[in-house]
Amino acid sequence: MGKMFWNLASPFYAKAMKPDETMYQHLCALICEDVKDCDVLELATGPGMIARGIATEAKSVVATDYSQGMIDQAQKTGAPDNVRFEVADAMDLQYPEDAFDVVIIANALHLLPESDKALACIEKVLKDDGLLIAPNFVDQHKNSLWARFLKLIGVGFEHQWTKDAYVEFLTSGGWHVERLDVLEARLPLVYVTLRKEEEH
Repeated sequence: MGKMFWNLASPFYAKAMKPDETMYQHLCALICEDVKDCDVLELATGPGMIARGIATEAKSVVATDYSQGMIDQAQKTGAPDNVRFEVADAMDLQYPEDAFDVVIIANALHLLPESDKALACIEKVLKDDGLLIAPNFVDQHKNSLWARFLKLIGVGFEHQWTKDAYVEFLTSGGWHVERLDVLEARLPLVYVTLRKEEEH
C-alpha cells in the first residue's frame, strides 16, 4: 500500500472506523493518562482522531501522516491550538533528536514492511526517558470477515502478529513494556506503552 491508496481512502477513513468509535474513545482516555503536559509526536495520525482526543491533556501535539490526503482531512476537521498537523514519514523522521516526551504510533506498525526501521527513527526523536505508546491490531484471524474485507479493498498487513508476537517484536528491539491492555474492537487491539531499556 502506498500514498496513493491512503490519499484515495482519506475522505472515507473516519466513517470506516465509526463502528470502533467506543474503542477509540477508550484508547484516547488511556493515552490521556500518559501525555499530561507532554510534547507529543503522533505518527500515522490519519484524519487526526487521536490527536484531537488527547489535546486537552498534552502540552503540544505534532500529528503526522505520510499521506497528504489524510493530513488534508485532519486539517479540515480542525483542532485545538496546541495541535499541528504535518506530513511526515515514520521511517524517515526529520525532527531533532530528543525532541519529544512521548511518541504515539497507533495501528500502523503492522502495515509497515520495515517496522524495526520506524522504531529506530522513533528512538532518535524520543527523549532518553521518553514514552512510546504503540497500540496495534493483533490476531487478525479472529475476525476473518473484516480482515478479508480489508484485504479486498487493498489493506494488506505486512505482519500478522498475535499479542505475544507483537510484544516480542517490540522487546526484541530493546524496549521495556510498562503497560499492556487488550481492547475489544472488530480486531483485538493491544494497548502497550514502552520505554527504551538503559544500556549498561
